[in-house]
Amino acid sequence: MLYDLAIVIYDIVVHLAAPFSRKPRKMMKGHWVVYELLRQQVEKDARYIWFHAASLGEFEQGRPLIEKIREKYPDYKILLTFFSPSGYEVRKNYRGADIVCYLPFDKPRNVKKFLDIVNPCMAFFIKYEFWKNYLDEMHKRRIPVYSVSSIFRRDQIFFKWYGGTYRNVLKDFDHLFVQNETSKRYLSKIGITRVTVVGDTRFDRVLQIREEAKDLPLVKLFKGQSLTFVAGSSWGPDEDLFLEYFNSHPEMKLIIAPHVIDENHLVEIISKLKRPYVRYTRADEKNVLKADCLLIDCYGLLSSIYRYGEIAYIGGGFGVGIHNTLEAAVYGIPVIFGPKYQKFMEAVQLLEAKGAYSVKNYEELKALLDKMLSDEVFLRETGNNAGYYVTSNAGATDRILHMINF
Repeated sequence: MLYDLAIVIYDIVVHLAAPFSRKPRKMMKGHWVVYELLRQQVEKDARYIWFHAASLGEFEQGRPLIEKIREKYPDYKILLTFFSPSGYEVRKNYRGADIVCYLPFDKPRNVKKFLDIVNPCMAFFIKYEFWKNYLDEMHKRRIPVYSVSSIFRRDQIFFKWYGGTYRNVLKDFDHLFVQNETSKRYLSKIGITRVTVVGDTRFDRVLQIREEAKDLPLVKLFKGQSLTFVAGSSWGPDEDLFLEYFNSHPEMKLIIAPHVIDENHLVEIISKLKRPYVRYTRADEKNVLKADCLLIDCYGLLSSIYRYGEIAYIGGGFGVGIHNTLEAAVYGIPVIFGPKYQKFMEAVQLLEAKGAYSVKNYEELKALLDKMLSDEVFLRETGNNAGYYVTSNAGATDRILHMINF
């Protein structure tokens, strides 16, 4: 079958790439030890709930559900698997799960071996995870499996005339918890009816992140009483726009947390700055007071930094697509991003809610920021709209748990 052949080819490609590239090499090392790791760590009489996430983004989406189950049903053990090294490497020590490992490639032999060792009592696949052999085998073994925060669009293979095999895969799910009515409508057209619209668990996650936000004394000191513009996950084309505005507006301060933190990119940003700056890792109580721009040259702080801003700019909208808008919106501040946002439902809805604005060029950014800086009511209302959008869409985690029998 074509699907199985594609998996075999992918496996071969990863093996061939491993000697030359770090990511495939880490993946292969993880795959080599996965069964041994499971044999050592799986407790024979325990009941395991299995969560599978492709990468870090999907894990964050599923995290509220993992942690709520952990809290409400402590008798169950949690197994968390990742497909991508970028998810596994960051979260391999995640304390919310009892076992964290890679998911072996979706070959029939691997699937049987994996399920024989783990024997999960139920499974949750986050968002776009549709591994045919795993789903078929769990269906045969009558292991309940759920799709969480999934979203379906007309251009996906399930809805093509040649997508019969993939349509059948969807029938393996005991229930699909989808993000919107459109997804439910598309699924009903192909005969998939065990579907409930619950929304997106990411709203629950960003509210959780806001509660856990770190206090950053140096950032607070830097901000002082000034209106502060926070640019998160920015790329070069984003920076060209907001740096030009910042350079000529001494009344505002700027915090930049670029998406890529390597020396070349940091030097490039610094070369465009015409006002005093300090790098976060070199900041202290004295030099931070003399700076107008704080350059975040380390990872892990952005979701906490947004709390210190009055306006947020989310990068990526001049490239493949914008980054996480909800992490900023949850603080009740206006969100700005570039023109490539259409694939991101929350960005579209934030625009509709008048909690966000998209800009195509410097002229549009300048006009928008001029208005925000001069019209306090507009600034406050836009921020309130953004915050309300997040809180009013929360609750997907509880809606899912309400429908599952433990």
